[in-house]
Amino acid sequence: MSDLKEQKPVAAEPVVDLDPAAAAKKAAKEAKNEEKRLAKLAKFLAKQAKIDEAKKTETANPEKKKKKVVKTEPAPVFVNKTPKGEKKDMSEPIASAYDPKAVESAWYDWWVKEGLFKPEFGPDGKPKPEGTFVIPAPPPNVTGSLHIGHALTVAIQDSLIRWNRMLGKTVLFNPGTDHAGISCQSVVEKMLWKERGITRHDLGREKFIEEVFAWKDKFGDRIYTQFERLGASFDWDRAVFTMDPKPSLAVRENFIRLHRDGIIYRANRLINWCVQLNTALSNLEVENKEIPGRTLMNVAGYDPKEKFEFGVLNEFAYEVEGTGERIVVATTRIETMLGDTAIAVHPDDKRYTHLHGKFVVHPFIDRRIPIITDDIAVDMEFGTGAVKITPAHDFNDYEVGKRHDLEFINLLNDDGTYNENAGPYAGMKRFHIRNKIIEDLKAKGLFVGVKENPMAIPICSKSGDVIEPLMKPQWWVKCKGMADKAMKAVTDGELKIAPKVSEGDWFRWLGNINDWCISRQLWWGHRVPAYFVKIEGETHDSIDDSMWVSGQDEEAARVEAERKFPGKKFTLEQDPDVLDTWFSSGLWPFSIQGWPEQTFEMEHFYPASLLETGWDILFFWVARMVMLGIQLTGKVPFAEVLCHAMIRDAHGRKMSKSLGNVIDPVDVIEGISLEGLHKKLYEGNLDSREIKKAEAGQKADFPKGIPECGTDALRFALCAYTTGGRDINLDILRVEGYRKFCNKLWNATRFALMKLGDDFKPFASADPTGKESLADKWILSKLNKCAIETNKALEERNFMGATNAVHQFWLYDLCDVYIEIVKPICDADTTGDEAAATRKITAQNTLYTCLEAGLKLMHPFMPFVTEELFQRLVRRPGQEISTIVKANYPVANKAYEFTEAAKEFEAVYETVKTIRSVSVALKQKKDIVAYVQTTDATKAKLFESEKGAIIALIKGLSELTILDNAAETPADSEAGAVGESTTVYVRK
Repeated sequence: MSDLKEQKPVAAEPVVDLDPAAAAKKAAKEAKNEEKRLAKLAKFLAKQAKIDEAKKTETANPEKKKKKVVKTEPAPVFVNKTPKGEKKDMSEPIASAYDPKAVESAWYDWWVKEGLFKPEFGPDGKPKPEGTFVIPAPPPNVTGSLHIGHALTVAIQDSLIRWNRMLGKTVLFNPGTDHAGISCQSVVEKMLWKERGITRHDLGREKFIEEVFAWKDKFGDRIYTQFERLGASFDWDRAVFTMDPKPSLAVRENFIRLHRDGIIYRANRLINWCVQLNTALSNLEVENKEIPGRTLMNVAGYDPKEKFEFGVLNEFAYEVEGTGERIVVATTRIETMLGDTAIAVHPDDKRYTHLHGKFVVHPFIDRRIPIITDDIAVDMEFGTGAVKITPAHDFNDYEVGKRHDLEFINLLNDDGTYNENAGPYAGMKRFHIRNKIIEDLKAKGLFVGVKENPMAIPICSKSGDVIEPLMKPQWWVKCKGMADKAMKAVTDGELKIAPKVSEGDWFRWLGNINDWCISRQLWWGHRVPAYFVKIEGETHDSIDDSMWVSGQDEEAARVEAERKFPGKKFTLEQDPDVLDTWFSSGLWPFSIQGWPEQTFEMEHFYPASLLETGWDILFFWVARMVMLGIQLTGKVPFAEVLCHAMIRDAHGRKMSKSLGNVIDPVDVIEGISLEGLHKKLYEGNLDSREIKKAEAGQKADFPKGIPECGTDALRFALCAYTTGGRDINLDILRVEGYRKFCNKLWNATRFALMKLGDDFKPFASADPTGKESLADKWILSKLNKCAIETNKALEERNFMGATNAVHQFWLYDLCDVYIEIVKPICDADTTGDEAAATRKITAQNTLYTCLEAGLKLMHPFMPFVTEELFQRLVRRPGQEISTIVKANYPVANKAYEFTEAAKEFEAVYETVKTIRSVSVALKQKKDIVAYVQTTDATKAKLFESEKGAIIALIKGLSELTILDNAAETPADSEAGAVGESTTVYVRK
């Protein structure tokens, strides 16, 4: 194997008890240092691979070195000839080089056909004694394709799934997709308009829903194809779509039970209204855009040439009725003054004491507005100390309106125009009114001025529109009681949230939770299973919660209405709204297992073991799953929540289509040219200016496109990046470095297969025979250390630690050391030499043991290349396992604890590294003559017995002498110290 730069051993740090903050700081520093080390390693691997490739080319064609231009034939394009679902033919000789396309072909289909991803049960049909491990995979939106963040999710989750499967547990990885109410309806509406020039209203509700289902069937399954490319070992027979009949029944049952228990209620309250989407949104779907002061902005739904002013306080005056006085107020949304129903001042503000109880006159509408006192809403020191109150269009003012029983005047139509309550401004669009009112106030002499005002603008995360607070009758969920239970589950240890920073977020958010608006004014989604009871001869407002009943269908609702209103004649009218998508996905861990029925799956696969997702949807989704899970099933839906980091680009920027830095995992797997990346930009909804910006970003980040890395390298890199931090700055070059590492695995196994020979038969047991050499014992101890560290790291969800352990074993222990040592041993002719023959067969079996176990240790992270290479190894007698997927994962083995032998070999290896260092200083690469002298007699014997290993490990070493302690220092030589007792000399 190629020599790599040596890593000097680092002395162990003393154990010090740290407070949590210091410990977290120390852990973050260590993680950052480890990231730097791995990044440096990846660059080195890439450089080393180029050197190796150049050497191969030079050996194959010495003349190439002299020529400036060499014509080469293009590499043949790989064609998968394995019939779908059949096992790959491994009878052909192993390829001379690693090709991810060839390696990653055919295996996945075979795994699925063989049912290898299905849960395995014991003889009694129940989960195995080793236990269960269940992950309900977060369902991606059916509208789009997977991005690199999804690839991170798969890399982490599937590594845990494959590891637990190999530990012998009954494992279930349950896939599915989410119907994505707003996003999906929006996509299909745009498609209908673009292709046919029609709207959903032209089709009607039923026909439109048929169109969405057809679109989903046509395009939605591409996500599953991407999952397959990523190697996700899902039980595909259990795949669920949130609009399937069973989960839809569960959603209705959820609503019915919570409505019956008074947790869901009907109320006319302020909501977040998106004009563009024409629907209500929850607080979590609103992004607050911070602006430092006066800013001109475009608004969705307006001419792109129009810009509107934000980040200012507009001051204007109301005239006090019957006096010559004026009272000045300030507002960031001056158009809402048309809905003002009070002016509030502080009761202790002496400037306005004489105005308490008086009225101002609205300048544009025939309305008297009272001057009220409120010590909660008014800060005497801010502005003029007088505040306009618009209860129907401001969340703070809404509370004031409730306290003072003010009139709530709605100004807004659903389409963003103002209604008849706006008087002369009726029919105008909201931001056009903003400009017009300022003009009209100036004309009346009532406009006072403008001041800069840093502020946060509420923006719809889906459409980019400016959100409007709006009064509407909606369905709400009381959250506080459920939130208290969700917090208690963490406090009591029933639920673990990692990393700790996310646990802190959990308590902060749930401790300040508001009621949840679950109505959405859409057609696509789960229709609200609530029916308004219209009693003959009576008039009731639909706001009245008591006049609503719920049921799985109209017949069930009718039974409930008859019970509630005995002897009355009535008709039922179902609410046209649908439920918030998070209301259905909040049931995910148990709806996929058959809830509300008590199924076999509910008994054995619920609660799940782990929920892994991005920290950014901890409240959108995870908190709601926990609240609803406890409420509806009495159990926390999973034992552990693991929040992974957000992936950013190599510069630390958030990934954005307009920046051109969004990465499709398939592009990393297959590679893509810069032109190909540019072409993809035109498939989205970016305008021409954004496309130009994105193209420039792509050219800067990927001037040569993205190189082909393969799935295994991508998965391994993403796991290696995972430190427990909140962000990952992804550098594609590092992924490419791990593709070179795959090549290292390939070459090491290929070389080992040659050294083992076609007729090699491994021993029945992997346990030592007692005839192992010092090097054999050392590598087995390293293998044991790797198994211990990898299992411990995976238990602790330390993916960087796990990948580092197995990477270290393969690269530095097996390839760089042990394989180099066994080369001459395996090549030796042992005819007639029984001792040499024993040494050879023992070394071969040790090599086989390390290869087999090393591939198993690597499998959770690199499923394809490990399966391909595992299939090349002959099986041990009595262990005819057909696939690495079901192989036993290596764990701690006391038989490999060669503590003293490992120390002795490390002493030998330190001597090797010192000779190398001195040789490098002398710029010697061949015909190296070295001497080792020690004052320790035991070490002298050790070095003498291990001369063969030392020579094998030093490239170019032609002569090695172990000097007696009394011998004279070799003349004309450079010395190097190895600890306190040993010195090496290299002849100059």
